[in-house]
Amino acid sequence: MTVTFIKRQKERARQQRNQEKQVKREQLRREKAERPARVDDGVDPDIAHIVPGPQAPLEY
Repeated sequence: MTVTFIKRQKERARQQRNQEKQVKREQLRREKAERPARVDDGVDPDIAHIVPGPQAPLEY
């Protein structure tokens, strides 16, 4: 095997990886565009039920 042949193989492999990456990027863009928009009303669902201020004592 010559050095030129090995370089050519590496270059083809690099081009193939780049092409696969490009296809994946395009697929992700299409999936993102198809997703329904999130409803962002400014309320974090983890803390939506918390009332600020002094808390009532715990009843046992």
